[in-house]
Amino acid sequence: MCAMVLERPHTPLVMRERPMPQPAAGEILVEIAACGVCRTDLHVVDGELPHPKLPIVPGHEIVGRVAALGPGASGFALGAGVGVPWLGGTCGVCPYCRAGRENLCDNPVFTGYTRDGGYATHTLADARFCFPLPENLEAAEAAPLLCAGLIGWRSYRMAGEGAALGLYGFGAAAHILAQLAVWQGRRVYAFTRTGDDAGQAFARSLGAAWAGSSDDPPPEPLDAAIIFAPVGALVPAALAAVKKGGRVVCGGIHMSDIPSFPYRLLWEERQLVSVANLTRADAREFLAVAPQAGIKIKVTRYALAHANAALADLRAGRFEGAAALIP
Repeated sequence: MCAMVLERPHTPLVMRERPMPQPAAGEILVEIAACGVCRTDLHVVDGELPHPKLPIVPGHEIVGRVAALGPGASGFALGAGVGVPWLGGTCGVCPYCRAGRENLCDNPVFTGYTRDGGYATHTLADARFCFPLPENLEAAEAAPLLCAGLIGWRSYRMAGEGAALGLYGFGAAAHILAQLAVWQGRRVYAFTRTGDDAGQAFARSLGAAWAGSSDDPPPEPLDAAIIFAPVGALVPAALAAVKKGGRVVCGGIHMSDIPSFPYRLLWEERQLVSVANLTRADAREFLAVAPQAGIKIKVTRYALAHANAALADLRAGRFEGAAALIP
């Protein structure tokens, strides 16, 4: 098999030939058809997430087919389509797991971070943490659902049911959520980098009621806002944009430092919360809703060998929507 491998942070990925892995008990071997390129991958490559398993194969938005079953692996037949997400395994015994909050597990496994992921032709995965995918999407279009969609869905539910929703950072997750929110009858306000006219036009094409710079106030106070851009300075901006009792959700795994801000931005029962990882229940809920909402994924495709170019383009914001590697 071939894999793009991170040997140490702050260095380019390198193509390596590896022996074909064999699934252990409860595992499946997945022949990969596509793997999404996520901002979390950038945080791993750029050394912003501590203590990755090195060397590591990044990638946690994996779509493929089951090529082999380990002893006791269930839920999938040989040749079945499968999706592999960020949450690769949990301990099942810590207080969080026992309380149904496996996203906060004390001893988790993360695909593409603490176990090898999908920037490869094949990967191993715990069958219990894999999912069937909507049949109407081809592999590259389905891949972003496995993180941009799932983490986005958890953030979306945490934001509450208000009618006016702000999305800061209009990338892979926001372009999925905008369509879901519009389908549910909400008003979406999209915030992009200053001067990103193309990104703002893209947001409006997906039904956003308004699109502008992250520095601009929205046309009306927001019921809630979700921040996907890893920019701490957006927190006080979003708090200033939400109405009394509104909520700001930080949807990323990493963010630059949040600057100090006056207490009045938080007062009047505004809330600031974060989202961590996902649960399998999140995945089942979202993957059932996504086909009903008719979500269309805009994806830029790259050959597996061009993974470094895909990461560079993501870092620079050179594509709209999502990106995927094709082995």
